[in-house]
Amino acid sequence: MSEHGKINMCEINCEKERPKAANPLKIEDLSLRDGHQSLFATRGRTEDMIPVAERMDQVGFWAVEMWGGATFDTMHRYLNEDPWERIRTLKRYFKKTPFSMLLRGQNLVGYRNYADDVAKLFVKRASDNGMDIFRTFDALNDYRNFEAVVPVIKECGKHFQGSICYSLTEPRMGGTVYTLEYYIKKAKELESMGADSICIKDMAGLMAPYDAYNLIKALKESVAPPIHLHSHFTSGMAPMTHLKAVEAGVDILDTCLSPYAYRTSHPALEPLVMTLVGTDRDTGFDIELLASINETLEQEIMPKYRHLLDDTKMSVIDINVLLHQTPGGMLSNLVNQLREMDALDRLGDVYKELPRVRKELGQVPLVTPTSQIVGTQTVNNVLFDTEGERYKMVTAQVKDLCYGLYGKTAIPIDPEVQKQALKGYDRGSDPITCRPAEVLKPELEAAKEKIGDLAVDEDDLILYTLFPVTGKKYLQIKYGKEPVPASMKAITMEDVAKEAEMLKKARAGELVEKCSCKGDIPEKTEALRTFNVFVDGEYFEVGVDEVGGAPVIAYAQPAPAVAAPAPQPAASPAPAGAVPPPVQAAAAPPPPPKPASKPAPKKAAPAPAAASGSGAQVKSPMPGMIIKYLKNVGDAVKKGETVVILEAMKMENALPAPADGSITAINYGSGDSVPKDAILAVVE
Repeated sequence: MSEHGKINMCEINCEKERPKAANPLKIEDLSLRDGHQSLFATRGRTEDMIPVAERMDQVGFWAVEMWGGATFDTMHRYLNEDPWERIRTLKRYFKKTPFSMLLRGQNLVGYRNYADDVAKLFVKRASDNGMDIFRTFDALNDYRNFEAVVPVIKECGKHFQGSICYSLTEPRMGGTVYTLEYYIKKAKELESMGADSICIKDMAGLMAPYDAYNLIKALKESVAPPIHLHSHFTSGMAPMTHLKAVEAGVDILDTCLSPYAYRTSHPALEPLVMTLVGTDRDTGFDIELLASINETLEQEIMPKYRHLLDDTKMSVIDINVLLHQTPGGMLSNLVNQLREMDALDRLGDVYKELPRVRKELGQVPLVTPTSQIVGTQTVNNVLFDTEGERYKMVTAQVKDLCYGLYGKTAIPIDPEVQKQALKGYDRGSDPITCRPAEVLKPELEAAKEKIGDLAVDEDDLILYTLFPVTGKKYLQIKYGKEPVPASMKAITMEDVAKEAEMLKKARAGELVEKCSCKGDIPEKTEALRTFNVFVDGEYFEVGVDEVGGAPVIAYAQPAPAVAAPAPQPAASPAPAGAVPPPVQAAAAPPPPPKPASKPAPKKAAPAPAAASGSGAQVKSPMPGMIIKYLKNVGDAVKKGETVVILEAMKMENALPAPADGSITAINYGSGDSVPKDAILAVVE
């Protein structure tokens, strides 16, 4: 031990005691992308990555994943950050470690297939901005969805990592669909496409250790590219799976630094490093360097995000994932969606319905976006189906899946479900069998015309094309046309300290005592700030007014319960926004957001008074965000005709007119978040 009580690794790190391994295991670190996406809804900010970036560059990682997946969406939607700028900024600190991103094939970083012109330009701009490795996957393992992006990756001289989404239909690898032969066939397809490496993407942590051994061994014997294993910790099996994969000869493993590891994230790096010391797979990593990075993350970074962690569970594993195969992010979405709809008691019904829906929709792997597609449709079935009719409310994405816009499913989609989903579908009732993007029209020119001068370059244009509603809002903020919402501002360590002090006082009973004292309560000023203080499972809304020096407690009262919204999955979806904090003093830092287990939803915009009369109402069947209205006030509508598109859990729901008539009131606008049962429009 050193004089400071830390582990002395001199002997291990010395050349004499720790010779270079014959076949060192390569490691890709996921802390800066999948780590915070899995644990705290992808809310990690670039400014909180910089303090450890240079030291991470010295570790010797094969690559650092720091982009793609849900980051692109979350950064512009919630953090007021330009996604493209993160690559450029961190590239100044990582001088030698390659950058890796998660690319959802033709989905890019969104939730649908985009046209070829968008896909090609996206990859080129990612490359030009500094991306090195493109981990490319398709939710259906349909590699026709790679045909637009792979040639551009190759033309840019970048690394194409082809991925196979791992799934099961039985408790262990086998059954009739996801067999050893299935994975070998997919690996050979990727090899023929020119994959520089092949990744097995186990997004729910379903891979058992001995299955991993058999699979990795078979792949090493069948294809030439290096084999890379990605397995989440959710079920608790991943560290054992890693070790058996190492024994089978896996080339690269994914891990996270320990503060960003475990739960629904990934196995921690440090135990693996120590396990392999002195073997022929020794990583050669300096454990003291890793310890210093962890210390910074634990003391200076993680406290800012603890309010986003789910601390309601005692266990860090979820054994139920082996039963329902639901990735952690998707499960959180289901639970929170049910909670917001006052239907959490139906969770058991959702678990029961989910395997049935998955099978009816082609036994698809559960990964973004198919996890959201299956999960949201399952919730809809449980809550809205009647005894005589299933799939009563079908999302737009289920319709697209049944039409073939996502690709070919592992088994055929149930014909009756397909027929029901495509009833009235705007593209027709006959599914396609071609490459999905072949039926998509180019999108960039139309998007350029719509956004106009607000998009000043191709990066802005792509952002708007992928996310028209939230992308436009972000660009207006970026270029000073709208103020930065307080909900988008960063939390500082000073905010963390103030909140901790408030909690300490609340536990001591001081806040309640001051609130209940006799005498006049001071008049509130514009400097009033609101904090939520949690005590023994309850929380109090506390107003702090900084007037003339020391803060004065203006009031303290039990706050009403607020349902937690859905976070981003592994895919990650997240709520439409965050609750705007109260007015702050000009010199005061922004208050920390509500320390709930998940980010707070944006407060719904107040609706104008509905038109007079006894018209039929188009109500929101669930909390969500308005994508767009297809009808305007004064338009005639027929019963069943779509009036408005509502997004919930990143999936779109077409809400129909309840009767024939004319639209007499529209109560919200595009981008507004709405609660359950909000009156969105009136038909008379």
